[in-house]
Amino acid sequence: MSRPLHRGLSCGNGKLSGGSCGGDSFDKSYQHKVFSKNGFGIEHSSSFGASRNRPSLTLTLLKIGLALILFTAVLGSFYWIAYISSSSRATIFRGYRRLQEQLITDLTVVGDLSNGAGKLKELEFCPQEDENYVPCYHNISEISDSEEVERHCVRGSTEKQGCLVLPPRNYRIPLRWPTGRDFIWKDNVKITGQEFSSGSLTKRMMVEEDHISFRSDSLMVDGVEDYSHQIAEMIGLRNESNFNEAGVRTVLDIGCGFGSFGAHLFSKHLLTMCIANYEASGSQVQLTLERGLPAMIGSFSSKQVPYPSLSFDMVHCARCGIDWEKKDGVFLVEVDRLLRPGGYFVWTSLTNTHRSLRHKVNQKKWNLVHDFAENLCWEMLSQQDETVLWKKTSKKKCYSSRKAGPPFCGKSHDIESPYYQPVNPCIGGLRSQRWIAIETRTPWPSRANLNSAELSIHGVHPEDFAEDSLYWNVEIRNYWSLISPLIFSDHPKRPGDEDPSPPFNMLRNVLDMNSLFGGFNAALLEAGKAVWVMNVVPTNGRNYLPLIFDRGFIGVQHDWCEAFPTYPRTYDMVHAKGLLSTHQQHRCSFHDVFLEVDRILRPEGWVIIHDSTPLIEALRSVATQLRWEARVVDLEANKDERLLVCQKPFFRKQLQ
Repeated sequence: MSRPLHRGLSCGNGKLSGGSCGGDSFDKSYQHKVFSKNGFGIEHSSSFGASRNRPSLTLTLLKIGLALILFTAVLGSFYWIAYISSSSRATIFRGYRRLQEQLITDLTVVGDLSNGAGKLKELEFCPQEDENYVPCYHNISEISDSEEVERHCVRGSTEKQGCLVLPPRNYRIPLRWPTGRDFIWKDNVKITGQEFSSGSLTKRMMVEEDHISFRSDSLMVDGVEDYSHQIAEMIGLRNESNFNEAGVRTVLDIGCGFGSFGAHLFSKHLLTMCIANYEASGSQVQLTLERGLPAMIGSFSSKQVPYPSLSFDMVHCARCGIDWEKKDGVFLVEVDRLLRPGGYFVWTSLTNTHRSLRHKVNQKKWNLVHDFAENLCWEMLSQQDETVLWKKTSKKKCYSSRKAGPPFCGKSHDIESPYYQPVNPCIGGLRSQRWIAIETRTPWPSRANLNSAELSIHGVHPEDFAEDSLYWNVEIRNYWSLISPLIFSDHPKRPGDEDPSPPFNMLRNVLDMNSLFGGFNAALLEAGKAVWVMNVVPTNGRNYLPLIFDRGFIGVQHDWCEAFPTYPRTYDMVHAKGLLSTHQQHRCSFHDVFLEVDRILRPEGWVIIHDSTPLIEALRSVATQLRWEARVVDLEANKDERLLVCQKPFFRKQLQ
């Protein structure tokens, strides 16, 4: 258990501070004992001087003792040589080699972080016009809202180095969940126009004097509820409250508007991931994240989205702007890759109405989509007004009985978690052990605890899984004991709140940079925290992202040498355990990685890094140069590892 961060802290404002706080009691509690240069204490002895006056008998006995010691040492050496000759060399030196490799890795990362700290010494704030800067997208000032932008990342570079992205001039700390789901501050996002109450059902909002409301018009709320109820009835359910019983837990919402569909489904225990193209203004992703809902920049243009195959129970498109009939139906093939067996594809479009289908052009498009979906072994369950709903088959024999349609993927292409690879016009997943119909999966929330048979699919031993779960249940309580008193005392009131809210909902959007089994996510939910977690699986580690999705969570595969596909100021907390020490290859600068973390972290947001002591000590200097308020916390149960707990300040003086 870590020592609580607030103990010995006497700052008046209750925030973490890099300096003393009316005394040095906190810092002194973490000071180490001082040793001599070689690491040991020094003692002076005069025994040899005294021995010169002893009788010769004592000298003789001493010589005999030394001879016996020498004889014993030689005999032991012969025994050790014999042991080596009869033992496996690999077994003897395995532990030594492992320690040597870990030492080399730690020294490499420490050097990397130290060099990064030197680079960050002169770090300044970016110009105000870069407040919504998103790396990997070029010429952002020349992009129109309707133009689709291709992602283009430069490895090991965030494209604009050497400055910290500032919030907008009139930025305000978001309202706490769940109030912030329905009201956001207007100046926190980049929008154009005064009113967005028209348009698609999921893209309605009302821009008022200082905030944007998603519940100003009752038609907005009732419309989304009626729409969700309609989809449930098309599946054959009584209402949307029965989605979970039908096996629906994770939903991919393409071109999600401003997240209203996902916001409503959240109340039904469904988790919706919004993806939309990059937009310079009025971004769907930015507004959805500002509301405290899952979203990331993603495109169906030419690359596969970085999610595993067979991972979503429903894919939804409501006027999402994709021409499904183009490119020989390859976008529908990508939907098929993402859908679990028995999953649903919901397509809502003005061209689907009976009136629109009277036109020959629309009728031709509809026929192409309908026939291609049939060749994918999708069954059209229903069509009502603008909405069409298909169900993916859970029977593999359907594919062998087809007369036409996309071919099967080869073994080299049938991968579970591609990372921005070109879209493949072939059907995959049939050989996967994860080919399990959604109706037969354990309903949520029991789904989060996989049984031994399900774990074996991912090569995970039940004992390792149970140990990971137990560890994170303890750690979450520890983390909360570190930060909740500080947040509660520092912000007793939020804009719009009459009384202080309890600390349990102080965070909403959380990003885990190195998720492993998703244990951090599971422990947060088990502790009753009102959060969702973007579980990130680094591309250079073992891929457990399919397991995370099978638990009913969401996540993405990502290379941390590249910028994360999101807008600035979109996460309340960023967490990483073991990310530095598992970075086996010196492929990019870690000071650039944490400069990117600063970009996506909200003002007054938190960073918790858990790693080996030398790496934490090196990273603390980087955090200082990033202007984070940082503290290193000792771990009582593990002296070789430490926590680095940081808070990003709200630079109000810079905004005046």
